Amino acid sequence: MSEQQVAAPVGATAAAVGGGPEAGGVPVVGAKEFVGRSPGQLAWLRLRRDKVALVSGGVLIFFVVLAAAAPLVARLYGKGPQERFPERLDRNGFPLGYAGVSGEHWFGIQPGIGRDIFIQVVYGLRTSLMIAFIAAVLTIALGVVVGIVAGYVGGWVDAVISWVIDLALAFPFYIFCFALVPLAVNQFYGPRDEVAPWFRPTLLVLIFVLFNWTISARLVRGQVLSLREREFVEAARASGAGLGHILFRQLLPNLWAPILVTFSLNVPALITAEAALSFLGIGVLEPTPDLGRLINDSVRYLRDVPSFTIVGGTTLFLLVLAFNLFGDSLRDALDPKSSR
Repeated sequence: MSEQQVAAPVGATAAAVGGGPEAGGVPVVGAKEFVGRSPGQLAWLRLRRDKVALVSGGVLIFFVVLAAAAPLVARLYGKGPQERFPERLDRNGFPLGYAGVSGEHWFGIQPGIGRDIFIQVVYGLRTSLMIAFIAAVLTIALGVVVGIVAGYVGGWVDAVISWVIDLALAFPFYIFCFALVPLAVNQFYGPRDEVAPWFRPTLLVLIFVLFNWTISARLVRGQVLSLREREFVEAARASGAGLGHILFRQLLPNLWAPILVTFSLNVPALITAEAALSFLGIGVLEPTPDLGRLINDSVRYLRDVPSFTIVGGTTLFLLVLAFNLFGDSLRDALDPKSSR
């Protein structure tokens, strides 16, 4: 065997050792080819190996599909979110039997009102996820645009945007909501007018965008500050590329990992904030089903019908926990220095 064949690395192809059979080379038994992977493929591989990511991702898929198919679930279940069953309540308004749980009402009957709790949870999931997803998308979009402009342009533009971010972060969120939401409702509706079902969810989305864009903007700004002096940006400038091309064709593709992680962690925070506002009575109100309001309605019956509170609270807890766990796993998978 020649010296070239002896020095050949293990795993080299037959063509690399002696030039292949047609050239008189000796093929290596069990030869393997090295396959290059992109950062996205490596992140997906890490995510698939993470058991926490698989379990939490499965729970999220279940909740999202259940919420998206709420009308179909109601049709198959045979009960609507506004349908009431007063015959299942006693004279004091409490469900018959143990919390009204039966084969027809899986999670029982809502005390006092007589609505089915299961279908309220399904439609409440739909409301919470819809508000959180829309607000998160708009928040990320606004924060990315503002942050990438501030980080790249710098100078007085960066100073003004940073000042606005600091000012927005200084506002107390819940106190602002207590003051703004009733004022906004009174501006469009009179004391006897019925508020449209879409108005309060839309108002919550606008408030969330107003307060949460600063987080993604600050993160993107910091990333751009470290990227704007890289060689590929200098090459784009030298070739005469415009500002828009540099911002959105050169810098933005290198920011997708932190943006994706921020989005996955922002959604559960918005779900919790929406539920808290509805619980306090300034978020989504009747007749729109909502998890936060469902928990608020159950507090007065906590001693007599504790399962009512447990169902709504557990659903919200599992939803937020699954999002947080998946966001942490996604952050680890996108981190090239991660050992997982």
